[in-house]
Amino acid sequence: MTLDPMRAPLFEALENHAKRRTAPFHVPGHKQRAAWSVEAAKRRYAELLPIDLTELSGTDDLHHPEGVIAEAEKLTAHCFGAEESRLLVGGSTAGNLAMILGVCRSGDVLLVQRNVHKSIIHALMLADARAVFLPPAIDPQSGLATAPTLESVRSALQRYPEAKALVLSNPNYYGLSVRLERMIQASHEQGIPVLVDEAHGPHFGHHPALPGSALAAGADVVVQSAHKMLSAMTMGAWLHLQGRRVPREAIRQHLRMLQSSSPSYPIMASLDLARRELHTRQEQCFEAALATAQEVRSTLRGSPFGVVDVPNEDVGLEQDPLKLVLFDAAGVLDGFELQRELEQRGCVAEMADARYVVLALGAGTRPEDGEALLQALQEIAAVYRLEERVREAAAADDGIATVKPRYAADSQRGAGLSWHVTDRQGEPAGSIAMASVRGRVEETIPEPARLSRDVFNTEAVELEKAVGRRCGEWVIPYPPGIPVLYPGETVTAETVVRLALWRKEGARIQGAADASLKTLQVARQEDS
Repeated sequence: MTLDPMRAPLFEALENHAKRRTAPFHVPGHKQRAAWSVEAAKRRYAELLPIDLTELSGTDDLHHPEGVIAEAEKLTAHCFGAEESRLLVGGSTAGNLAMILGVCRSGDVLLVQRNVHKSIIHALMLADARAVFLPPAIDPQSGLATAPTLESVRSALQRYPEAKALVLSNPNYYGLSVRLERMIQASHEQGIPVLVDEAHGPHFGHHPALPGSALAAGADVVVQSAHKMLSAMTMGAWLHLQGRRVPREAIRQHLRMLQSSSPSYPIMASLDLARRELHTRQEQCFEAALATAQEVRSTLRGSPFGVVDVPNEDVGLEQDPLKLVLFDAAGVLDGFELQRELEQRGCVAEMADARYVVLALGAGTRPEDGEALLQALQEIAAVYRLEERVREAAAADDGIATVKPRYAADSQRGAGLSWHVTDRQGEPAGSIAMASVRGRVEETIPEPARLSRDVFNTEAVELEKAVGRRCGEWVIPYPPGIPVLYPGETVTAETVVRLALWRKEGARIQGAADASLKTLQVARQEDS
């Protein structure tokens, strides 16, 4: 088959079918017409429904591709440098589930980055695998969790040579990316494949201003969300394969099991079109978005708003320039408040946390988006007198931010410190002093944890009495957002000490039924 990057074979097949104006005696029931009484709905869907088709002559079958879908997948592999690529209509979630279920069986050990997407945790539960969770490093400038260190990976590989795979997530939600080459090389030297959730990085490697891709770094399986930063519709994703370290047919079979037998043709066609844009326009796809991001960064220099910028050559840390991570340097607005202020002015952010607001730029970003953002920030600064407050804080002795340890762990076990910026009164300060933050997480390689998908019969017990019990909930201190306990994990004495210290310090806890950490949900004794 001769591959022509200019073609979008699946989209073209749907267009050709729509032009035939056939009498449809097949599903879906709308018959390629807006079969609703609501006029607004008819107008909105009129152009889309004619290509919302099913498996017909000429439209191929996602689960047994031989025609235009097979061609679209081959073009995708060519575009990304993979040996094989698959279209996903269940988002990166479907790909993450399939790649993990495809490489392991019940009781197998996997080395897993601890701060991963919940779909990877769900895959571990479904596989009944044993996970060795590798703690991520903390970026010293932003306080954000990144990925495990090379030393941590090597230690885990040495301790668990029987591991079926190393599972990594890169980049993170904030656009922080680590260079994966040496981790992948270390894993391959032990004959262990590397699976990478690259949901937030489908654009990586397609412009010199962007970090490199996981495929280029040598990963065996890579999952990407084409809808996050590229131009595909929501739920559109890809799974890429290369090398012979993973059982490809097992992964394909799990994709057939996990994805709908009635996949969305509009989503698949949008994947075909997103690939075509990237394949044929390459760097041009991102010029407008990169220019917009640079304009925002340049304009905000010297303003009361900070932008996280943490490229660190020493540790191989890079940042996606299309993720703008903003904060109020005056310390007046937390991330959630800044997000609400932006939304009230028509700028809708991707997400926020207690400190930051994350803005995702992408293939469709245009200069006017950046102009709207800068105008909104200017209005917010004026309303809250942020520039004046930054000057006041810089001039006043009692406004100088200092650093003290917010979270500590059992020093006898060599656990690390996670630090939090406070002012002289001990209250959280603005992120103006984040450059002074230093921290790490515990790097001890833990015992394998067998997570549970059926910890439903739980009870609340006092935290100190939870030692040795199976945890029945997620426990996530935020920041930095790294889960300390997953459902099914055994609660250790060390973990209880750490949680008690965080409780004393008033840490924010997500996931737990009792955010005060006085009690913990655990499996009832008969289920333990």
